[in-house]
Amino acid sequence: MNLEFTILIIILVFLRKILQSKILLPKTDKFLLVGIWSAIILLIANIIFQQINTVFIWIANLMLITLIYFCLTNNDFKPVKSFIYSILPFAIVNVISDLTKLIWPKFHTQWESYFDTAILFSIIWFLAMYFINKKQRKAIEQAQRKAIEREKEFQESEILKAKLEIQVAERTAELLGQKNELQKALDELKITQNQLIQSEKMASLGELTAGIAHEIQNPLNFVNNFSEVNKELIDELQAELKSGNVSEAITISNDIKQNEEKINHHGKRADGIVKGMLQHSRSSTGVKEPTDLNALCDEYLRLSYHGLRAKDKTFNATIRSDFDDSIGQINLIPQDFGRVILNLLTNAFYAVNEKKKLGSEGYQPTVSISTQKVQDEIIITITDNGSGMSNEVKEKIFQPFFTTKPTGEGTGLGLSMSYDIITKGHNAELKVESEVNEGTKFQIILKNTH
Repeated sequence: MNLEFTILIIILVFLRKILQSKILLPKTDKFLLVGIWSAIILLIANIIFQQINTVFIWIANLMLITLIYFCLTNNDFKPVKSFIYSILPFAIVNVISDLTKLIWPKFHTQWESYFDTAILFSIIWFLAMYFINKKQRKAIEQAQRKAIEREKEFQESEILKAKLEIQVAERTAELLGQKNELQKALDELKITQNQLIQSEKMASLGELTAGIAHEIQNPLNFVNNFSEVNKELIDELQAELKSGNVSEAITISNDIKQNEEKINHHGKRADGIVKGMLQHSRSSTGVKEPTDLNALCDEYLRLSYHGLRAKDKTFNATIRSDFDDSIGQINLIPQDFGRVILNLLTNAFYAVNEKKKLGSEGYQPTVSISTQKVQDEIIITITDNGSGMSNEVKEKIFQPFFTTKPTGEGTGLGLSMSYDIITKGHNAELKVESEVNEGTKFQIILKNTH
């Protein structure tokens, strides 16, 4: 093996490693590269012309040792140090061989085969380390690429995370804005609902007032008429007493007494009507108290009928009542329960009146109310022979704001409020049966009322 050719290959590989490492040398170190290239030129010339062997060999050795020392002591050449360590055995053995050949030729001649073997093994070592280092370098480069890719993916994920956080923040702000708007709308809806409920109460109070105006007029007429009669009887009584006709005077006084009892009766009747109106107009206490159910139903039957007649003087209907006297007083919330009875009766009279307007031949509007005690239950039934309801309408009548009345004539809260009062306030049932063009029946079923 030509030693100079081997050194040339090693130096060329070494230079390639330096260039691959992309090391930027300062100006002082560039002179070293000039020297290396000069040595390479000398090597090429020596290989071609086989001249100046000894001189060139030492130039090559010195340049190689200088390169090794320079790379090992300079941190800028850290990327190629593994390559330096691989050629270090070759450089050491080669220098020792050349040095013994120069100083002690006889000794070199005797041990030349050993030196050649050592050089051969150093070259094998160099090649093995070169390929190992190359493989390790590739593995390191691959690991570095993966690390760079992971870093890139991490940076991309961080960017995506930041974008998502911005989107989440924007969406959160949007949702908070929508929540505030919905809360505002809900508050306004509650205010409107309360206003509608109050409007419904005032509407029922208006209908009740119209009926009361008619009902209270009757006892007042009796009071006025009997007062006038008593005035005349008193004059006759005084005349009889003056004439000494005692028996006739006693008869007249008995008549006056009977009239006073009638005046007292109708006065109490008017007082009861006024108290009922005040009770209906007051806010509910939510407390159950003993109530005469039959009297309450009878009262609101006549009040609701006359309330409708106050609106439409041409309206007439047959009203029927059938009350079970065994019921007596039961525990109710009278203000709330009275509103339910009034609402159901008002709807019944409205239904028969609307059917009458259609001009059905031979039709007689009829509304009835009855009470019945069956074991531990009390059933209040309100029926009419009006236009009735379809199954689709029946499924919706207890929903808030649902109404079959024309716009402006109903809020759709009456039956909804009635259902809540019966089911929640009295723990009872409110049922409905109806057929189109046949009529409607509502039933209130009360349990454990005592």
